[in-house]
Amino acid sequence: MRKIIYIVTICSCCLCSCIQTTQKSKNINSYKIKDMNQNDLETTIITIERNALEKLNKGNSSGYLEIYADDITYFDPFQEKRFDGFENVKNFYESMQGTINIEHYEMINPVVQIIGETAILSYNLASHIGEGVFREKCTEVYSLQPDKQWKIIHSHWSIVTSTSEK
Repeated sequence: MRKIIYIVTICSCCLCSCIQTTQKSKNINSYKIKDMNQNDLETTIITIERNALEKLNKGNSSGYLEIYADDITYFDPFQEKRFDGFENVKNFYESMQGTINIEHYEMINPVVQIIGETAILSYNLASHIGEGVFREKCTEVYSLQPDKQWKIIHSHWSIVTSTSEK
């Protein structure tokens, strides 16, 4: 089943056109998909992500753990291999609990692509720590679950490196 979801997700990424989103502040976590328009859905996905980011930036991983599906797959930029399943991701996140302290962040150019009950969010992230800025790229694949909650089924983070660092 997971392979089918991945194949559909990959095809969806290739077939969808990018939809620019606005950064409105709403806190909607569950709803009936037919009751929302495109802009509301985009705003919802971005808001869910922002809420999780804000907790993580204060060293609290619960925001993301609350929105990860049981069958999450997760690529971390500092780990060689992918984490498969909620328990493995949870153990990894708990090992970092309290070690992250981001002063402020910028979610740059978030784009939400929607195919049926799947939403793909991609964005660049600039995390400000003291005088430094840590830059990453993120792709999150959200799936509307049977309980009408949006959950992340795949998460991929990578570090942005400048051409002078290569």
